[in-house]
Amino acid sequence: MIEGLVELLVVFVLASFVGFEVITKVPPTLHTPLMSGSNAISGITILGAVVVAGRGDTRVASILGLVAVIFAMINVSGGFMVTDRMLEMFKGKRQEQK
Repeated sequence: MIEGLVELLVVFVLASFVGFEVITKVPPTLHTPLMSGSNAISGITILGAVVVAGRGDTRVASILGLVAVIFAMINVSGGFMVTDRMLEMFKGKRQEQK
């Protein structure tokens, strides 16, 4: 049981480092479209968190599932707000050109 936990922890740490390196290399002009695309991934996270929270195997799993749902919803809401703001910027430029 401990070995499995250590494996998962190693994968999490490595994924965090790789994710950080990938995101810091993204130019600012591509950051907003990347944020919009990540909303789909956060939607999948929400589904997984709801499943974990709903199973209720243990109290800890339910609490962690609820926390995951909350954080994923914050991420999705923020992503949609950024996308909406970006689209409003382009809408203003498009109307000026006409």
